Amino acid sequence: MFASKRLSKELTKLHDHLPPGVELVKADDFTEWLMDIRVIDTNPLYQGEVYRLKFSFSPSYPIEAPEVVFVKDTTHPIPWHPHIYSNGIICLDLLDTSGWSPVHNVESVCVSLQSMLTSNTKKERPPGDEDFVRYNTQRPRDINFVFHDNQV
Repeated sequence: MFASKRLSKELTKLHDHLPPGVELVKADDFTEWLMDIRVIDTNPLYQGEVYRLKFSFSPSYPIEAPEVVFVKDTTHPIPWHPHIYSNGIICLDLLDTSGWSPVHNVESVCVSLQSMLTSNTKKERPPGDEDFVRYNTQRPRDINFVFHDNQV
C-alpha cells in the first residue's frame, strides 16, 4: 500500500519533469519500471549511448531500496564501468541496505548512475566479472558487496 502511494507520487512527478538525459520508458504498474539514461557530458566512453535501467519494487519500497539493473537489448548495451557487471548488476552503495534511505527515489537513482558514469575514465568491468556472471545465483538486492572503492 505504502509503496504504491509513494510510486504514484513519483510517477506524477516524472511525468511533469525529468532531469536531462533521463527518460521514463515504461511504468505500467508499481512493481517494475523501465528508465533510459544517457550521459549528458562529453565523456567519450559513453558518447551517443543510451542505457536502459530496470527498477523492481518490493511492497516495502521506499523503506527498502528498489532492485536496479542495466538491461541489454538490441539498442541498449550494458555500460562499461568498474562497478557494473556484464550482466547489468550494479555495485553501488546507494542500492545497498547500508546506503539506501527513503529520501532517495527513482529520479535520484538515475541521476546518481549518470554521475557515476560521467566521472568514469576506465572502460573495464569489475575484477572477477566473468566468474561472477557465470556463477552468481543471487538477486542483486541479496548480494553483499564490499564497498571499498570510491574513486570511480
